[in-house]
Amino acid sequence: MDRANTGPAVTQLQVTTGQYSDRGRKSGNQDFHSLCIPDRPLLHTKGIAVALADGISSSDVSHIASETAVSSFIEDYYCTPETWSVKKSAQRVLHASNAWLHAQTRQSQHRHDQDRGYVCAMSVLILKSTTAHLFHIGDARILRLRHGAVEQLTEDHRIWVAHDKSYLSRALGMSPHVEIDYHTQRLEIGDVFVLATDGVYEHIHSDNIINAITTHPDALDNAAQALAELAYACGSVDNLTVQIVRIDALPAADASEMASQARTLPCPPLLTAGMLFEGFRIIEELHASSRSHVYRAIDLDTENHVAIKIPSLDLRHDPVYLERLLMEEWIARRIDSRHVVKAWPQTHPRQHLYTVCEYLHGITLTQWMANHPEPALEQVIHIVEQIAKGLQAFHRQEMVHQDLRPENILIDEQDTARIIDFGSTQVAGIAEIATLNDTPHILGTAQYTAPEYFVGESGSTVSDIYSLGVITYQMLTGRLPYGTQIAKTRTRAAQRYLRYDSALDEHRAIPTWVDRVLSKAVHPDPQSRYQELSEFVYALQHPHASIDNTYVPLLERNPLAFWKGLSLMLAIVIIALLALR
Repeated sequence: MDRANTGPAVTQLQVTTGQYSDRGRKSGNQDFHSLCIPDRPLLHTKGIAVALADGISSSDVSHIASETAVSSFIEDYYCTPETWSVKKSAQRVLHASNAWLHAQTRQSQHRHDQDRGYVCAMSVLILKSTTAHLFHIGDARILRLRHGAVEQLTEDHRIWVAHDKSYLSRALGMSPHVEIDYHTQRLEIGDVFVLATDGVYEHIHSDNIINAITTHPDALDNAAQALAELAYACGSVDNLTVQIVRIDALPAADASEMASQARTLPCPPLLTAGMLFEGFRIIEELHASSRSHVYRAIDLDTENHVAIKIPSLDLRHDPVYLERLLMEEWIARRIDSRHVVKAWPQTHPRQHLYTVCEYLHGITLTQWMANHPEPALEQVIHIVEQIAKGLQAFHRQEMVHQDLRPENILIDEQDTARIIDFGSTQVAGIAEIATLNDTPHILGTAQYTAPEYFVGESGSTVSDIYSLGVITYQMLTGRLPYGTQIAKTRTRAAQRYLRYDSALDEHRAIPTWVDRVLSKAVHPDPQSRYQELSEFVYALQHPHASIDNTYVPLLERNPLAFWKGLSLMLAIVIIALLALR
């Protein structure tokens, strides 16, 4: 029995576990199980993983499939990026295991008989923050005991052809592609999850589960063994494996590392030139706003220039803002791109709340546009391509920037573009912990914010594509594609009446195909935009790629013109009818 108890109950998830497995009446054990309760910070960002696999009886190698599937999952899941959601991380690992197992069967003597290949059923339970994530393929089961009642949380992927004959309809390694059941459950203190193979659950009842856990509340290994032995006594001829996990404590809503630092670290005073501050010498103030102050400083250990950001006086008592400020550096440490500013290595514990990144000499894209009021198309595409590469680094980590605007893009003397601010970034792996639930939904700047945010929807990678499309449009035209109308449309119905202002005018030589690309990139409907950054950049670089021969009805292209035309036609018909009377 294991107990996660590495910190106070108010700061992290705590569980008690028990496990038992036996070959039963079989000559060998084809089941395999494991669990991992990591230390912080992985406990916070990845959670607790519990995995159970059940090999099929007809195969002599299914025990290898079971052990491989479980071992690789426990190892590989914790190697996926901390920024990824549980769903993406677990499914990527399970799909990789499925592909490997299926390939092993294809290369073996049983390549034409999958029932004798590397195949197993598998159930996985991930406990992260206050949520249980369930992944399931096959006929192992995950059950939950809550408030004295046992509920089956997974569906058996088994087809019965007779009362005593059945076969698996879905299993890991059975085919090149696998469909994985996934759903989540909200956790409550006292919840007990039971993972069991069919050799156990087919021979016990809910009352047996309740009795075993009640009898051995502080020895869940014994409870698991009692259930397996009961199944054996009731005639089970299969392997016997049981895992039990009880929820003893749940983390508070502000239990993240960033929230902890935001609560405990004092905000620094306003800094001045020449001041020594935690191993840095302040050179000058670069930027000051109602949100933050940014300074150029020298790292006294390396003599390199860095940029230090501290919270403004106005927001020093806003815990959500302080947490987001710290998140910027956390994010920067997990992105490796030439087009994204890098976090500065932290060599000693900090005494105040601030962030440090590399210092970049250059101007913002806002200043660049002022200096280049009529840039060449090639210049614009060159900069957009670089910004897209930086955004792709976010998207690969399952992050959405949410506040892409000219002020957040720096252009250096070599015309290299870098994204320098990401305090509004949505991180899938952090968002599902819900520590920032109280933040306002719209975090970006209205002129560059995608329409879906204004109707209360969550952002996605295509929301960033919209923002980049607006920036591209502005670089080429000096104006915005919808003016200030986007922020005023708070319903989908209102957004359908938005009219795109063509980039074509008599003062600038903008090709028609570029206008078509831009209109698609900034379409109010997310589904009608480019779905990948690479598509948008490719269309900008290749005129023929922007040609779309698909007919779009006038109602979709211009709803206002459609209804005006229809009204005019009806008026003409009415006048004609009246004239005939």
